[in-house]
Amino acid sequence: MKSLKYLIAIAVCITFTQCKEDFLDAKSPSAVDDEFVTSTPAETYKILSWCYANYRQNSVMGTYRWNDPIGSDAELYPEDNSSNNLNAILRPDLLPIDAVAGGFNGLYASLKSAAKVAELIAEKAPFKEDVAAGRTSDWTHLYGEALTMRAFCYFELVKHFGDVPYGYENKAVDDYSLSSRFVIYDNLIEDLKKAEPLMYKIGEGGINAERFSKTFCNALIGQIALASGGYQTIRTDVPDLYGSLTFIKKGNEASKCVYARRSDYLNYYQIAKTYFQKAIDNKGTAGLITSDNRSVANNPFQRHFQYFHDLQVSPESIFELGNIQGGQTLTTSEYSYAFGRPSDGGSNNAAPTKVFAALRIMPTVYYGEYSNADKRRDVSVAVTGSNGDGNEKMISFIPGNKITGGISTNKWDDNRMNPPFVASQRNSGMNWPMLRMADVILMLAEVKAELGESDAIDLVNQIRQRAFGNSANNLGALAGQALKDAVLQERKLELLGEGTRRWDMIRSGNFSERAIAIQQEMTTMISNIRTQGYHRFANGNEIPAYVWTRMVNLPNPLTYDADITNPALYPGWRGQYNYSTLAAVSSKVVGTNHNVAIQGLFRYIAPGSAEAVLLQSQGYVRTNWGIDIVSFEAAYKRNTLSGITSAGDPPRYYWPLPSETIRQSKGKVTNGYGLAQP
Repeated sequence: MKSLKYLIAIAVCITFTQCKEDFLDAKSPSAVDDEFVTSTPAETYKILSWCYANYRQNSVMGTYRWNDPIGSDAELYPEDNSSNNLNAILRPDLLPIDAVAGGFNGLYASLKSAAKVAELIAEKAPFKEDVAAGRTSDWTHLYGEALTMRAFCYFELVKHFGDVPYGYENKAVDDYSLSSRFVIYDNLIEDLKKAEPLMYKIGEGGINAERFSKTFCNALIGQIALASGGYQTIRTDVPDLYGSLTFIKKGNEASKCVYARRSDYLNYYQIAKTYFQKAIDNKGTAGLITSDNRSVANNPFQRHFQYFHDLQVSPESIFELGNIQGGQTLTTSEYSYAFGRPSDGGSNNAAPTKVFAALRIMPTVYYGEYSNADKRRDVSVAVTGSNGDGNEKMISFIPGNKITGGISTNKWDDNRMNPPFVASQRNSGMNWPMLRMADVILMLAEVKAELGESDAIDLVNQIRQRAFGNSANNLGALAGQALKDAVLQERKLELLGEGTRRWDMIRSGNFSERAIAIQQEMTTMISNIRTQGYHRFANGNEIPAYVWTRMVNLPNPLTYDADITNPALYPGWRGQYNYSTLAAVSSKVVGTNHNVAIQGLFRYIAPGSAEAVLLQSQGYVRTNWGIDIVSFEAAYKRNTLSGITSAGDPPRYYWPLPSETIRQSKGKVTNGYGLAQP
């Protein structure tokens, strides 16, 4: 007999902070006495605290979820010919087999520890007494939290790796095989149905959005059911893997896989509907932010993201992965560095420090899909970044990173901190956002639309009213495919850059069609910029070959709401923090004109025209804009879902199962989808 070491090996002792003020010295349950581990709720929580930390550092950070926000028809990677986005562009067949073995093993390590905690708590007399009495207590919550952690990690495994070994945690085994994802989903749903009545809602029992709650557990059931019922790419090379299930298939079979959904999918949409509604009903102190109490701004949508910059838990969040400023083992703050507004600053003591910015936004979305009146646009997309010396700088569409690579997300920006953390990169302390109430509301709208319930549009309009500040832009009655499309489009605009669009496209059944559509739209845009100097979108916005810019001085260089009459304040939500007030980097600040004024961002100003000559006389400089997309057309083609070559292609978005998993399976586990084999 040999244990499944590659699945369950974990460190003996890890230091981790879950709440920002408390350090916890957590150990693997296998490394300490079981009775001691469950001696008090506080001791038991230390193990779960380790599970959160291990998930963040050894699963989500820099492994599979790196590609989630950059592999859609709205988001892309900035560099040219990089292997970092092979999965994102739908070419996982080019990846080495152990590309994300660390993330795979990390997920099993966390779920293994969580499963052990649940087993130990289930045998405790106080737990049994509380359950019998129908009481929610710290013990019952910890039990539910442990089951939720186990289910969460399995859900992430199935989403990113497909069918995986299941149920081997805390067991010594010498024989194992793949389990059907649909069996795994069913088991997880049943486990969570038992867990959620035992848990605290957000705001009860000292639970906030940095821990799993009843609120999150309800939402997770909905997410799992939605994934089970949605379209996905399934294997055709493992006989009887899916048992007697029948499927509705789309497109062609290729690489021994096919794009399909289970025939009884509506049953799962009903489950999703029930539990998304329960998440809303059991929201506790969480909820959709609909007002902005700041004197400097009036944008409730942006208010949610400001909480991250203030190192506070947002009241809209249902789950955030906690970080601490300064970074220690298992607590580093990768998110704003990886996905924030770009900065050319140095790695430390810069104004602000370097932001790589792996997440870039398709110009077609920024220019063609947002309404100019939508308050989400400026918060979601940045056209300027930081030079690292206290000055704002236009982003370049030349492939690269930091200030090059194209327009970026604007939802995380070191400049928005008060004060910014300037000691070193990757250590801002911002939490990793995972799930918020707007996402749940729109997932409920999605399942209602699929079930033919017209009130789905009311949920969409709830989100749009916040986005526009009134009901003037509400959508009218819709049904059928038009309703489904409206929901998915609203999710695209609301959740841009948050890692959801890729999965929305997959489960909708239209991933490959949408991939071909964005490829064609980008080709048309590039052609028009090349031949006429601009491309005009259906909403009237134009992306020009060039914009006109100059540096100006603003009394407050960090800007807030947009002012279309002032080219330094339009678009809004940009500028720079006043780094001259920070002693650590004040000497690094250059000049006094820290803001970029932009003319011609949404309309074509012809070089040599009277308007262009006038702008030049006022100190404006012609600056490359869309022309750089033209010059680097090949890079943009490669980075725009180039693994899809026809609308009939099954999307291949899974990571390879690690080599050790395959080797030890005695031939029962292989990689599918054309992925690498040992």
